[in-house]
Amino acid sequence: MSGTHRQDHGTHHPAQAAPKARLLGSAPPGTLRHVVTHLLTPLLMCLGMGLAYLGAFAHPEPHLLPVAVVGSGAEVRVLAQELHDRTGDALDVRTLPDRAAAEQALKTRDIAGAYLPDSSGLLVATAGSDTSATAAEKVFTPVAEKQGKPLHVTDVVPPAAGDPTGQGVFFLLVALSIGSYASVAALGAAGGALPMRIRALFVAGTSFVVSLIGTAFAGPVFHLVDHHLWGLWAMSWLYAAGILFLGVGLHTFLKRWTTLGVMVLFVMLNFTSSGGIFRPELQNGFFGSLHAFWNGAGFIEGVRSLVYFGGHDLARHVWTLAAWLVVALGVVVVAGLTERRRTAAAAVEGAQNVSASGPAPQARKDASRERAEEEEEMEEAVAV
Repeated sequence: MSGTHRQDHGTHHPAQAAPKARLLGSAPPGTLRHVVTHLLTPLLMCLGMGLAYLGAFAHPEPHLLPVAVVGSGAEVRVLAQELHDRTGDALDVRTLPDRAAAEQALKTRDIAGAYLPDSSGLLVATAGSDTSATAAEKVFTPVAEKQGKPLHVTDVVPPAAGDPTGQGVFFLLVALSIGSYASVAALGAAGGALPMRIRALFVAGTSFVVSLIGTAFAGPVFHLVDHHLWGLWAMSWLYAAGILFLGVGLHTFLKRWTTLGVMVLFVMLNFTSSGGIFRPELQNGFFGSLHAFWNGAGFIEGVRSLVYFGGHDLARHVWTLAAWLVVALGVVVVAGLTERRRTAAAAVEGAQNVSASGPAPQARKDASRERAEEEEEMEEAVAV
């Protein structure tokens, strides 16, 4: 009787599991948890992109936008003081003695606009930032109207004919970034079994190709710039190589989270702080502060400096790109040493498993698991 009772009690488990089995079909155990885990990546991307782009671009407002009033009389000083008092921290108002000084300040990117009270004229340099020039125009339009004259805008440093808004360099940055961090996903997933030195060679070659593609877009294809293509190519290579080396190095530690990591670094924080759409004086303090040292800002401002502003402050932007590359190379070295230690530890563990259970079953199990993880990571990276 007791044995029969135990047998009947055991038959309740399949009945309880039947609804779940019908729901999941032939899916193996743990499938639901597996799917939910992988959904985290696109959901976190949605959250991060929304916070980054809307936080950086949704409400552009001047923050110490540098402008000048040109002239040396008392009326000029009074006008400058009135602007300062009325706008507070929105404007950084200064006076300049004459038009030549104003044009020089625009060419060295010290100001976004210079107002000439005598002629109700405004000098701007749209090659430096079209949005900053537009903001300066909005500031001085009511000033000219108060004087009873229309505002006459003169562009001292216009962009190339093929880039009338001056924002083509930003979209070039987008192309270089996508080519670089998408290659990180491919090299990390498909080339993860290769020694780090071989992956580093792939990185060097890939960054060279990406930079050539970007230079072709900027020059003969879309004519975003009409000179200094060699210098633009060099900065494109520095930028792409920095992303690729850093991404491949981080893959050793982040694995399938690498794609999300590089998107945070080189999309969410990079595009928004690059100055390609809004320079820091039109952004909040967080993104404005990133502009000082982020690699996208180094590329954008470096290209502008080289192509339009006679190389003014070019060295600082090139050093920014070089610093990112040096850091990336350091991460690659650390990753290579880490992988070497992991390989040695795995060899010791494998020898112990062989002595315990024999070589064939354990080797097949490890190889199968590694292949499944690589295929899974590749599929997710390509989907992203």
